[in-house]
Amino acid sequence: MNRTETIQTIRKAGLITCLFLFSINGIASDSIWQFDPDLQKAYYFVITLQPEKANEYLKKINTNELHKMYVQTLSETLKILITEDHKGFVEIEERFKTRIKYLESLPASAETIFLLAELNLQRGFCYLNLGQEVNAVMSIRKAYQLTSECLKKYPTFIPIKKTSGAIQVMIGSVPEKYKWFMSLLGMKGSVATGQRQLTELRNSKSSLNQEATILFFTVKGFINQEFKEAAEGINVCLKEQPDNRLLLFIGVNMLIKDGRSEEALALIHQIDIQNQGLPVHYIDYLRGEVLLQRGDYLKSIESFQRFIKNYPSVSFKKDSYFKIALCYWLLDDPTPAKINFDKAKVTGSDKAEPDKYAAKQLEDPAFPNKKLLKVRFSTDGGYYKEATAMLQTITPSDLISTKDKTEYYYRKARLAHRTGEISVAKLFYQQSIDMTKNNPWYFGANSALQLGYIAKDQKDYVNAKKYFELALSFPKHEYKNSIDSKARTELEWLNNIKS
Repeated sequence: MNRTETIQTIRKAGLITCLFLFSINGIASDSIWQFDPDLQKAYYFVITLQPEKANEYLKKINTNELHKMYVQTLSETLKILITEDHKGFVEIEERFKTRIKYLESLPASAETIFLLAELNLQRGFCYLNLGQEVNAVMSIRKAYQLTSECLKKYPTFIPIKKTSGAIQVMIGSVPEKYKWFMSLLGMKGSVATGQRQLTELRNSKSSLNQEATILFFTVKGFINQEFKEAAEGINVCLKEQPDNRLLLFIGVNMLIKDGRSEEALALIHQIDIQNQGLPVHYIDYLRGEVLLQRGDYLKSIESFQRFIKNYPSVSFKKDSYFKIALCYWLLDDPTPAKINFDKAKVTGSDKAEPDKYAAKQLEDPAFPNKKLLKVRFSTDGGYYKEATAMLQTITPSDLISTKDKTEYYYRKARLAHRTGEISVAKLFYQQSIDMTKNNPWYFGANSALQLGYIAKDQKDYVNAKKYFELALSFPKHEYKNSIDSKARTELEWLNNIKS
């Protein structure tokens, strides 16, 4: 098997949660964790992505040693994840080693095992973010083992349910063809089990219940595709903490996925205003996405260019150049479109899913169908009137290739589904499946997945299972890993319903 592809799959699942996974409120001598007021202030700066302020405050306070160790580590971890500072991680790696060694020297307890598991998980995500994939898997495996030990020895210790829940979701979302690799490492995961553990923590009196709620809704969105519920859940959290930049960032992602780009843009503006602390350059990538969907192509180009200039990682840069090219193409300006098209071919990598999709599209020397492209972006952003108007202008002469004809029915299905015309959506999804056949397009696979969701919502579990299995059956396409992962998660849920 391709080890790099396997690790990247784990990385994708893991990085979904890494930015908010670490919002721990510390450890205490009992199973209900609470910071003292001084440490809570430092924690506030950490979780709002202001590590410098947090560190200044931590130097002034005298508090529980292990609580303070955790907040310091959390501050350093978030900084590495946001800035991708490879040189800075050398120093932080030594601190990880020192702290882990110290914790291992203490008498074993629920608190020390929990904290060891968390530090190993944080360390693993730092490794993932910096491309040290083998080290990452080993650290995550260690966290998995420690979590299992804590659950076995201290089953009533509620905080461990958050750590275990996160790991269960991460491993459980790895595609089926890589499950043997996880088993080889002694790790088994289940998205359903992870969600049950998070729910148990959410419903407890632990001070960790809010972050379990955040994680729960993020899993509901990214893994279960229940974006509306996820967005609403995050919005409830934002009512309590409207200035929390981490919550705002998650909210932007959920709203975009739910086709509510105007609302996402409003949250992006809030992040722009609350610009203290670590810069979140990825917001410019999301801003570019929203403006492209909106049809504001020149501003979209500016956002993607700003992202390319400032973002330290190579991830999403291939896709950014590709989308800049599409913006120029939709502006009827073919020369810069071709220039950026060519830049996209030689820039970045194709490990992140948007980059993988862009790389696939770049194999075709011709630019995409303009009308279908506008329908796609308008539908994705929730601009349904614009999508409907554009669809009505498409004639048979606009659809030259079989791929264009297939995508036409797929776009009609997506728009009908988004606007609540379920019967129409089902017909066009089936048409997309029939026309895709064995071609390397994602239209058929995602149509089957969406028909599975529709059947599940209608409590037609027999057909839901059939469609989720059909989604898995399509050969290689741009979104193979993510669609397979979503289908497997739903099949697991259906199996639990029957049992």
